[in-house]
Amino acid sequence: MTTAESPFSSPQGDNVSKNEMSKQALLDRVNTVRIADGNERVRALTARIVGDLFKTIDEMDVQPDEFWAATDWLARLGATGQIGLITAGLGFDRLLDIRMDEADERAGIAKGTPRAIEGPLYVAGAPLSKYETCLDEGAELKGETFVMEGRVLDAKGQPVAGALVDVWHANDQGRYSHFDPAQPAYNLRRRIETDAEGRYRFRSKLPPGYAIPPNSPTSELFDALGRHGNRPAHVHFMVAAPGQRLLTTQVNISGDPYNDDDFAFATRDGLVVEVESGVSAAGYESLGVTGSIGRVRFDFVLQPARTEDESAPKSRMARALG
Repeated sequence: MTTAESPFSSPQGDNVSKNEMSKQALLDRVNTVRIADGNERVRALTARIVGDLFKTIDEMDVQPDEFWAATDWLARLGATGQIGLITAGLGFDRLLDIRMDEADERAGIAKGTPRAIEGPLYVAGAPLSKYETCLDEGAELKGETFVMEGRVLDAKGQPVAGALVDVWHANDQGRYSHFDPAQPAYNLRRRIETDAEGRYRFRSKLPPGYAIPPNSPTSELFDALGRHGNRPAHVHFMVAAPGQRLLTTQVNISGDPYNDDDFAFATRDGLVVEVESGVSAAGYESLGVTGSIGRVRFDFVLQPARTEDESAPKSRMARALG
């Protein structure tokens, strides 16, 4: 950032106060002093972020107590593992998806099932089944038993055999296994390999919506912003197949009052599913259901991968850290 681009320059141009010059000199040193080349991309990003924060502190008259309270909040946020909630709640996760959608449009890449945010609670290595599975096996849960089924298709509408459908959702208390010590490992988490016709199906209990943890750094910020921290009922998916771009998405359950007011901005057209109630369990006996059930039908449509890495079944963090 040059002096001409200084966030501290006065409207009079040359008539810059001594304090403004001192602040700009400090920013210049922060952004330019080094003993090695370092990483050019990191230097550029850091210069922009630090410059914007300097400007914010100066223009918003941020006081020392406010600054140090913010650093304490950041430290507590990191210690509780809730950074993923903040990135979603402040719109960063959705922004990245929007930018990827824009990039696809510019590149003329065929559209598939809309992507949606991964969220911070994915866990790799869930038990693997072929064609069908029971997410709620061994779990004592309240709620309506439902079966979700469909196919994985490519952009031309052809079934994708052997695709991996990684699925996970919260329990009836709005909590996820591996992050809730009361639940067994991989509770409500499974991977399903599609059959020769690209089909998958699973049994579970319809999850409820839930809210961010109370009395936490995340809730402190949302209380200060005057915002709620509620999410609608949803089920997460990561769908992978060789030659196809990894799809990370989630479906919302129709009728949830927070579908149009999700604190994480993750609701998308085409991803709100209807639950058919009172469906006969006939034909689903292998899933251990009797009487009548709820049913959701949903097909996933994948985009073609441009590189082998695009089809790798990796979480966002595993992909970022390589």
